[in-house]
Amino acid sequence: MRLRDAFLLAAVTALTAGAPARGQELTGTLKKVKESGAITIGTRDSSVPFSYLDGDQKPVGYALDICLKVADAVKTHLKLDKLDVKFNPVTSATRIPLIANGTIDLECGSTTNNADRQKQAAFTNTHFLTATRFVAKKDKGLTKTDDLKGRTVVSTSGTTNIRQINEINTARSLGMKILPAKDHAEAFLMVETGRADAFVMDDVLLASLVAGSKTPDAYAISSEAQSKPEPYGIMLRKDDAPFKAVVDEATAALYKSPEGKALYEKWFTQAIPPRGINLKLPMSEAMQKAFANPSDSADPAAY
Repeated sequence: MRLRDAFLLAAVTALTAGAPARGQELTGTLKKVKESGAITIGTRDSSVPFSYLDGDQKPVGYALDICLKVADAVKTHLKLDKLDVKFNPVTSATRIPLIANGTIDLECGSTTNNADRQKQAAFTNTHFLTATRFVAKKDKGLTKTDDLKGRTVVSTSGTTNIRQINEINTARSLGMKILPAKDHAEAFLMVETGRADAFVMDDVLLASLVAGSKTPDAYAISSEAQSKPEPYGIMLRKDDAPFKAVVDEATAALYKSPEGKALYEKWFTQAIPPRGINLKLPMSEAMQKAFANPSDSADPAAY
């Protein structure tokens, strides 16, 4: 009896120990993608060069290329023969709700990773570092924050930038009239047509809008920043650790590889579609460190 009991105990122990490994079921986004055979990427209309529409109205960009690499990694992880990659347009205002409700699985644009947003969504490793500045027509002579006193200023709705400029406006009693725009293109158009004196946004996005404008020499980006350096990251659903692990592994491998540097150079130092503009923004020392040591930290001090 003792031998039989010992055998039964060993068998039960083995079955119990093997159950999680053998019976571990997919959850969250990985389960959704496995069952549907598709992954949905949130794209932007005018976040050049991160995520925007080319001359054929197809989504392209630096962040989009990263997301396509992530999709390949998910396909490999799930051992799928085929994975349908779908694109769903998002705006600054809709990106977090569409991540949260499952409409999109990855948000591939120019989204700042900060502590407030981490309460609503998760981020993978940083793919760019930026800071808030403003663009204005040169003939207005606006270069510093205090120059905006009493001016009409626009920023994109749902961004950290519009929150920052509102806080500055209140703290310094500058009396600015701050208008929300639905997207970056509309905001820049308001400056272009004189409906606003300045557009407050991430400096790299302002640089891309100026470079792609009809008269690039007519604009100047402020010498003074309205924020500390801030990280961009691909956004995904909060509390989905298995999916985040796959995404983090894929992005870390990409950023540390020669392919990651080549991808950066493709979008920031070479002519890009549809008009062949070149942003001429070589990788900074801080960005090189961020690629060498991938991190999803929202703390500017981490970079």
